[in-house]
Amino acid sequence: MNHLEVNGREIPLDKEGYLRDLNDWSPDVAEQLAKAESIELTDAHWEVIELLQDFYRQFELSPAMRPLVKFVGHNLGPDKGRSIYLMQLFPPSPAKVASKIAGLPKPTNCL
Repeated sequence: MNHLEVNGREIPLDKEGYLRDLNDWSPDVAEQLAKAESIELTDAHWEVIELLQDFYRQFELSPAMRPLVKFVGHNLGPDKGRSIYLMQLFPPSPAKVASKIAGLPKPTNCL
């Protein structure tokens, strides 16, 4: 899939399904990206997506799993700052899948 069709617009994607242009992101785009991953977004998903975007704005990179877990734990509390929690929301690779849905680049040290 080289593009998404969202509200009559063609949104270009790279070969792995990440947005080519981060400015193309919108909640509707996120819904379509999530659907492609067989994920239905809930408030819990949106909470992590918004945090990821904050992380990206602060550090100009998408976090790998360990920094993601730490950042979520710091901002949302220890119950949510756990790999297992993030794995349930964004299987099979929370850092990659959540970054993709949040409209961010693929984390650099994720395979």
